Amino acid sequence: MAFMSASLSDDQLLARLVAFDYISTRSNLPIADFLCDYLDGPGVRIVRRPSPDGSKVNVVAVVGPQSVETTRDGIVLSGHLDVVPANEPEWQSDPFTLTERDGAYVARGACDMKGFVSLAVNLARCMRQEALTHPLVLIFTYDEECGTLGARHLVETWEHAIPLPLHAIVGEPTCLQAVRLHKGHVTMRILFRGLPAHTAYAHLGRNAIEPAARVILALGAVQERLRSLRSPASEFYPDSPGPTLNVGRIHGGDAVNVVPDLCELSFGVRILPGMDVAAILDSIRESVQALPNLGDYTMEVIARSPPLLLDESATIYRDVCNVIDQQKTAAVSYATDAGELQALGLQCVIFGPGDIAVAHKPNEWLSMAEFQRARQLLEQLIQIRCFGP
Repeated sequence: MAFMSASLSDDQLLARLVAFDYISTRSNLPIADFLCDYLDGPGVRIVRRPSPDGSKVNVVAVVGPQSVETTRDGIVLSGHLDVVPANEPEWQSDPFTLTERDGAYVARGACDMKGFVSLAVNLARCMRQEALTHPLVLIFTYDEECGTLGARHLVETWEHAIPLPLHAIVGEPTCLQAVRLHKGHVTMRILFRGLPAHTAYAHLGRNAIEPAARVILALGAVQERLRSLRSPASEFYPDSPGPTLNVGRIHGGDAVNVVPDLCELSFGVRILPGMDVAAILDSIRESVQALPNLGDYTMEVIARSPPLLLDESATIYRDVCNVIDQQKTAAVSYATDAGELQALGLQCVIFGPGDIAVAHKPNEWLSMAEFQRARQLLEQLIQIRCFGP
């Protein structure tokens, strides 16, 4: 037997993790400390990489022997620890208390993605390490929901002298399908600066909202042009084969009788694998800069999550497809930590329990049967990658 029993059952551990209401505005140190304490034991090496301000941390736990640089055997299981807020009035139970309802676990993060995290942790916790010939590595990141910020920081601070296994599973909810490509997401912000004045003397001020309105119209034209772009990955996105642009937030002004002196406009662009991200962003900047009389403004990228494209012949992808008997390529439009982790040389497959359609919504849920099935499948994949010659 390669596995023993853990001190907490999978559902008990899921309940404990759900109770940590870690959203991006809070520190993830409490949930990270809990996981480190739970995993700590003989043969487990834990590496913590704090965020620049020290309020958050990425956690890497290595179980078994260290990976060898020449072969990089073993497997990485990766997940993020943060969740989106749960302020919707439609919640029928406490979003941070795991509730069983109609064959499902209901809670914020049950699906996205503490279900997978609890399975990965318990599988590592109950591993018979004396039988391991290759390492099982867990990577847990902060602030994925804000633009894969933790994964990017991990990539920037990881010592490449510490080799990681080549093969990785990022456990976002895919309904237990193997996904080898996803879109990237770039968030941009434009800040317009005007001059405040009483509206009785509006000629003495400069309205910061008016140029923002003209930029929104220009971005609509940019969106129409982007829709026509194609890459080899477009065939896997029949509903949206080109990049999409969405103006998601605008804020400006304090009162209707005051000329607004500030206006902030934020928008996101989803870009397909294989496309030139820099060229697309340059075209957006040029379209904005071509508008006359915008006044004083700054435009910047505030979050960037790269696309993912894994070759169909990659060993880890073939392993997962063989275990679940999947024949067709599956693609998703959301971004994940996998896009960042590629920079560490990892070959990442997106694979986890839960349906993304219920994530980020009130009464988020995870099928209990799928949760149990996911454990069985992950056990098989760990057996393939971590045991034997």
